[in-house]
Amino acid sequence: MRCSHVKGAQAILETLHRGGVDTIFANPGTSEMALVRALDETPGVRAVLGLFEGVVTGAADGYFRMSGRPAATLLHTGPGLANGCANLHNARRARSAIVNIVGDHARDHLALDAPLTTDIEAVAEPFSVWVRRIEEPGDAGGDAADALMVARERRGPATLIVPADIAWTEGAGPVEPPLVAARAAPDAAAIENAAKVLRAAGSRAMLLLGGGALDSQGIAAAARIAAATGARLASETFNARSARGAGRPFVQRVPYFGEAAEAFLAGVAQLLLVESRAPVNFFGYPGRRGQPLPADTAVSTLATPAEDGSAALIALADWLAPGSAAPLPSLTLPERPQGPINAVSFAAALARRLPENAIYCDEAITAGLALPAVMAAAAPHDELDLVGGAIGDALPLATGAALASPGRRVVCASGDGSALYTIQALWTQARENLDVTTIICANRVYAILAYEHLQIEGRPPGPRALPVLSLARPAIGFTELARGFGVEAVSVASAEALDDALDAAGHRRGPFLIEAIFEPMSLPAARR
Repeated sequence: MRCSHVKGAQAILETLHRGGVDTIFANPGTSEMALVRALDETPGVRAVLGLFEGVVTGAADGYFRMSGRPAATLLHTGPGLANGCANLHNARRARSAIVNIVGDHARDHLALDAPLTTDIEAVAEPFSVWVRRIEEPGDAGGDAADALMVARERRGPATLIVPADIAWTEGAGPVEPPLVAARAAPDAAAIENAAKVLRAAGSRAMLLLGGGALDSQGIAAAARIAAATGARLASETFNARSARGAGRPFVQRVPYFGEAAEAFLAGVAQLLLVESRAPVNFFGYPGRRGQPLPADTAVSTLATPAEDGSAALIALADWLAPGSAAPLPSLTLPERPQGPINAVSFAAALARRLPENAIYCDEAITAGLALPAVMAAAAPHDELDLVGGAIGDALPLATGAALASPGRRVVCASGDGSALYTIQALWTQARENLDVTTIICANRVYAILAYEHLQIEGRPPGPRALPVLSLARPAIGFTELARGFGVEAVSVASAEALDDALDAAGHRRGPFLIEAIFEPMSLPAARR
């Protein structure tokens, strides 16, 4: 039954709750106090405080990736939204459904141009799949229902702007959000066409998986298809969620760096997209093509990102190889690493010590270059990547993933530069007593930028440019930072100590941080 004497704030939260939203990640301000008050009247919605808006939006992303249910955010006017936009960008690229609630001044106050007055719609538009401002108190429940529906249908952040007087005024009522249809699987014609393409091209075909096609059922079906046709398997470079580890088919990713991607894709005559898009380089470089795929490659689609790629792969596998099972790779965990911590020893320690059924959030950047192949032998796990490329996502992602998946250990690896964008996530992990192990890959330099400098300028950064890429002088004390946020921490400087620390972390409860001091990196030499 719809009531018309409820305040707008209560109508919004109750509507979202009826639609299955049970968690709201919040960093509110004065204009959101009515929404904060409404939390006392909506006991089914749990509020989780983040000390920075990028933590709030990144945690909502991680929550959706693991639960499949939208979370809500609560942000304060345009500047608060702006602080959270980088991880809204990542969430949009990951196709994560989020109801992004942004408070604004009361309607009669906007004309006064108070200090926090902002064009919120203009800020929200590039990072949202839908933006709406509530115009009247009676619209609050219906607009909240629309936001939730659109976030689910379009799989992205839907931004709902709530003027303060809409939130505190009676005359609203909650509504029942409409049901959203399940994602459709491609029809029989698409399956038949894909089968013809793969049979004709054989080993010169590649299945490129993304999105939901990388769940455990999808990759198992893809491996059956590859075994039956000789086609190669690959995934997009960064993925919202992928099933990886021992006992599962190993799906190689398209390499990040353009030259390596070109070599990886060489000889591909037919590319079949499954919830993915044709590869493009992250950046443009002087004299290089922006697309690493050979120019004469034919590209076709089995499932769009809006369709159920996993179901499509299962249907295609049953068409091509009914009743078959693909052989699994024979993989062995590396030996206990020794010596300094570098990309190789870090990968060995993490693969050896990753707990069973863990969730791994990866933003190790250059420190993780050796991870993909080695992690194929690790215990079965889900991996969440930095899909949108805006750094500072891993710690918030891990926070949201842990809240969505109680009972599973979350392991997060972040470069030291990336971690500093959203280090406040540690405080939320401590407050909520989340089972998160954070590994800070402390190489004390923006190492990837030194490489990119070489790619663009043909030489490494010189003595005046290098300080712009350096995190030394002074070295950042991550163990002290972690303890200040309430998280126990240890610093290690050898591969053996890292292996031991990861082993201990896997058997504990609550948050824990490991600062891994990497050996000094050597800058690349100038190109000749």
